[in-house]
Amino acid sequence: MNEAELYEARLELIDFCIDVFWDVPEESFVERLLGEGIETPEESVNEPLDEGFALLREWRGENRDRSTEAVREELNREYTDLFVGPRPPVLPHETYYREDADFLGEGLADVEASYEAAGWNPPDDYPEEADFIAVELAFLRYLVERQRTGAEEAFGFERVFLDEHLLEWTDAFVEETREEADPGLFLAGALIFQGLVRFEDELVAQMVPGGF
Repeated sequence: MNEAELYEARLELIDFCIDVFWDVPEESFVERLLGEGIETPEESVNEPLDEGFALLREWRGENRDRSTEAVREELNREYTDLFVGPRPPVLPHETYYREDADFLGEGLADVEASYEAAGWNPPDDYPEEADFIAVELAFLRYLVERQRTGAEEAFGFERVFLDEHLLEWTDAFVEETREEADPGLFLAGALIFQGLVRFEDELVAQMVPGGF
């Protein structure tokens, strides 16, 4: 895999996770999932990515012959039950899993400070708080795009964001999702998210020796 292909693969993984978690999956995304618009690697990458891709392939096989509308309605119910509630069993927010921060409280300022330091603001179409999974992934996407265009400082920003934020809560979020979700798209998405974070951690370690 050359450098251009690696960047494309990284961005595709991030986009997939955003599409899974930012809200009830859109019709166009479900159509791609059930069609030929999503490809998974055949070679092993890391344990959570491998497990997530295997679950995704299994889910696609089970639903490929169903209508997009029926699958989307089912995903709507699952997403609402898991992440919206009332009283959702899984809350995909960093501050919910941080012992050193209040849920949706003072810990949000630390997340926002990371965005501001890199010159980024969450898009207007992300109605959730700054620590919501899809917002943090959108920031990660911004950093990877900057890296692709030659902004070497973006590797440093990513190193800090991984160490101070994503790596601090991803495993706990995935563990809770595994306990609460049935095997399917959202558990697959959680595992792929976990694998993505680990992959980025290893990649950025090569670019930023010694860390920050």
